[in-house]
Amino acid sequence: MEIDLLLTGADVRTLDDEHPRARALAVHHGRVLAVLDDDALPAGVRARRTVDADGATVVPGFDDAHQHAAWFGQSLAEIPLAGVTDLDALYDAVAARAAELPADAFVIGSGYDDVALGGSPDRHVLDRVGGGRPVWLKHRSAHVCAVSSEVLHRAGVLDGTATVPAGGVVVRDGAGAPTGVLLEAAQALAGDLLRPYPVAELADAIAAATAVFAREGLTHVTEAGIGGGWIGRSPRELAAYQLARERGDLAVRVDLMPETSVLRATPGEPGRGLDLGLRPGLGDLDLRVGPMKIFFDGALSSRTAAMREPYADRDEAGYLGDDPEVLHAAVVEAVAGGWTVAAHAIGDRAVDAALDAFADAARTPWPGVRPPRHRLEHAGVVDDAALARLADLGVTPVPQARFLYEIGDSMIAAVGEHRADLLYRHASFLRAGLRVPASSDRPCVADGHPLRGMQSMVQRRTSSGRTLAADEAVDADTALRAYTVDAAWIAGDEDVRGRLAPGFVADLVLLGDDPLRVDPDRLGDIDVVATLRGGRATHGADVLDLPPDGGPR
Repeated sequence: MEIDLLLTGADVRTLDDEHPRARALAVHHGRVLAVLDDDALPAGVRARRTVDADGATVVPGFDDAHQHAAWFGQSLAEIPLAGVTDLDALYDAVAARAAELPADAFVIGSGYDDVALGGSPDRHVLDRVGGGRPVWLKHRSAHVCAVSSEVLHRAGVLDGTATVPAGGVVVRDGAGAPTGVLLEAAQALAGDLLRPYPVAELADAIAAATAVFAREGLTHVTEAGIGGGWIGRSPRELAAYQLARERGDLAVRVDLMPETSVLRATPGEPGRGLDLGLRPGLGDLDLRVGPMKIFFDGALSSRTAAMREPYADRDEAGYLGDDPEVLHAAVVEAVAGGWTVAAHAIGDRAVDAALDAFADAARTPWPGVRPPRHRLEHAGVVDDAALARLADLGVTPVPQARFLYEIGDSMIAAVGEHRADLLYRHASFLRAGLRVPASSDRPCVADGHPLRGMQSMVQRRTSSGRTLAADEAVDADTALRAYTVDAAWIAGDEDVRGRLAPGFVADLVLLGDDPLRVDPDRLGDIDVVATLRGGRATHGADVLDLPPDGGPR
């Protein structure tokens, strides 16, 4: 018998409790054929290609359970504003980009932080530095943007003809004039001037994004919201992923979450769904329809997350993404239509509202075969009472540990010291019997590198050096499992990926050091030597002398 690949000389951490460590892996037809304690194949078996891992640590491929690939890919061509701490520097960057563009072209930047800048960009200054062009600057939280007067004019805000989407706010000054700041769903007033993006353009963005993912060891991601709302790129967004796959440019496996507004009722049928009765699970392991995404609130960094009591630094408490009854009904009706639900809820009031909806949905007849694995995206501020409800309902929290480093200090300022220990809990979720799949929310807020996310799970350190709720920290093994075993589980793939065991897909990462042994301060800087998806290299093909991945098999 001839097999496709024998990977030797490795320190393999399989995350399979029956065979946790190994030295070699045999791969055939994209699957792990055998996990070996030495480099020798059984008698009568030879490998078409043998690769010496040269002592690298091998772990299952990483999985980001909540990110935005098309959005991230597009942002790679936008003005990078993350880390800019001076408004004049921001304006200079806008002016420099505007000078490179035609007179009527959009000037787009992403990643600004009004807290770090000491205020939001002034639309009248944007008018000047942009040369009258439409300027659209996206906040690092992705829940706020700042635009120039030309954007407001084209959107109908200045002449009063614009219809502000439910759950959105056009910020106005004391005289009632729009400041240029758009909150939450109101961002669609800017985005809709460019949407829908062409499918080919989105496919290019997806290709660029997933190439970055592969370099970081990712082999699977979940796209958290396509097709509608302020987060969608196009009603044909799924087609862009299909095109990227057909081109051989989809470097990771992807689950796609449709945004709630694209689900509709069908006369005579229960609940809501996609046209033609499409439901989660349609597709294959490379590209598949996943849960329905719904926004219950905004973000802490933008102070739009819905809190029970006012923010510590502002006389406001955020707000829900729509009327509570509308959000509640959307969840219940989606579940009746056979959908698992991913509810974005960060503030404690939003968490309460989402759990109320999940409780009602649990009493709704479920038309699926396998019980649904509903998700609470972010779960940013969760007290013990809400935690108990999460566990009782079996709803899985999907937090983003890297937020603690990137915006931890800002979040503490937002909620105050008396609520700081409730932020982005991890160990408490585990103690309650819940799984905690890892994710980044990239390009929102944080660096999406999985190893840096693991480091934040272990250290819970903010950028100022403060350790936030040390008893919520987990060890490196738990962090690694969050990015592999647990992320595969929430997607329903626990029997085919997330571990390195016979019959599982050969999705794996070769690392320059062992994440379970390295000093936590170095965890995020471990070198990703190579990434294999289905036994074929999506990164590091030259290092391993392997042919690169050529797309779906």
